Amino acid sequence: MDILLTDDEVRVLGCLMEKEMATPDYYPLTLNALTNACNQKSNREPVVSYGEETVIYALNGLKERKLVRQSNISRVAKYEQLFSQELKLVTSEQAIICILLVRGPQTIGEIRSRTERLYSFPDLDKVQETLASLEDLQLVVKLPRQPGRKESRYTHLLSGTPQENQVETIIRSQTASKGDRSGDLESQLDELRREIQELREDFQNFKANFE
Repeated sequence: MDILLTDDEVRVLGCLMEKEMATPDYYPLTLNALTNACNQKSNREPVVSYGEETVIYALNGLKERKLVRQSNISRVAKYEQLFSQELKLVTSEQAIICILLVRGPQTIGEIRSRTERLYSFPDLDKVQETLASLEDLQLVVKLPRQPGRKESRYTHLLSGTPQENQVETIIRSQTASKGDRSGDLESQLDELRREIQELREDFQNFKANFE
């Protein structure tokens, strides 16, 4: 695969894919709305604080690769992704790539749970089937199972093949961000809190489209 994106380009592309699927009525995105989407505190790993200059620079890189274009449907510049169309991804594939771009490596169970707003997988077998299709396209890879973990995680390959030390850093970061939370119930409550926060941020993005 010839695509090799920077971390900033990964975040921008992932956010455009997410908002296209989750809030199509407010898509394409203005620069302000896209910046807000990149900087969301919920459903993002890692959490970032981009300025508009960083987002513009990433957009320019993506436009050079013909993965993003500027829409002229309004007086305000808006942006939309072309990645999904370019690779002819079906909705289930797009949902998985999107969630890996904005949230990093994840298990099959995490992928199914976190793509619910984008695409509803009927079961884990369907997630596995879709991941296999993406592996054939060389868009995702299964990471070696880490010591102490029951399941392996999957990650995207749009930034190249992950090095072992990079993978360990990502996993340590995710573990630290979760703190000492344990138990299925608390995990579900935490996910609900994140979804509520994202709905609030989507509303802010909606307002930003008209600023």
